[in-house]
Amino acid sequence: MDFTHIHVEQMESVAILTLDHPPANALSQPTFSGLTEALDYVEKEASVKVIILKGNGKFFAAGADIKEFTTVSSAAESVQMAKIGQQVFARMEAFSKPIIAAIHGAALGGGLELAMACHIRFATPTAKLGLPELNLGLIPGFAGTQRLPKLIGKAKALELLFTSLPISGEEAQRLGLVNQCFAEEELFDKVLAFAQAVASKSAISLSYLLEAIRVGEEEGMAAGSEKEAELFGHIFETYDAKEGIQAFIEKRKPIFKDK
Repeated sequence: MDFTHIHVEQMESVAILTLDHPPANALSQPTFSGLTEALDYVEKEASVKVIILKGNGKFFAAGADIKEFTTVSSAAESVQMAKIGQQVFARMEAFSKPIIAAIHGAALGGGLELAMACHIRFATPTAKLGLPELNLGLIPGFAGTQRLPKLIGKAKALELLFTSLPISGEEAQRLGLVNQCFAEEELFDKVLAFAQAVASKSAISLSYLLEAIRVGEEEGMAAGSEKEAELFGHIFETYDAKEGIQAFIEKRKPIFKDK
């Protein structure tokens, strides 16, 4: 299934969203529209439990579409452009199904902001990740100034932003920006295996887990703990919780039905 610059395919319970905007998978306003439609589709598709986001060709996403910037004639237009990207990425971060980024080649500028909006990230050791907007006399516009310090700390984030220099996937793993690195020829297979392992869990418990974490991040630990307790109570009423507990007692693998 194809949307603007986004190809969607499904392998059992895992949906693969491939950014396909040659030559560099630059993020344009049409790309954001296509990504929104793809998210609409995987959100409604009950059989999809986990999403992988990757890039086609040589790059994950080399940045925002700079040519679009030349069409902007006012601050109001620039604000609107930034807000569209921010809204899409905020939706991804708050998505009820896990989204996993598989990064190869380059994830720069808007491309790194896209990756940071995913729940977790895997990369190749030689991938290039960075926010080089200062080189253009700009600043990140898709909440990169907010997510990068949260992920790697303020001091290191400022270093990367000030210098505008990219770091390798290996360095990004050391900083905690990506979870693990895999050789390029095995990146997708490793990420797919991870996604399939996650998809073996109950869709309800996955969504509750993400919701509890989101509330804690947005509203603080007290609110997050309150939400966790509320969801912990609700989940005991589900079939999957009963099945999981019974399977543990019977020393067998649970058969979840996502209900």
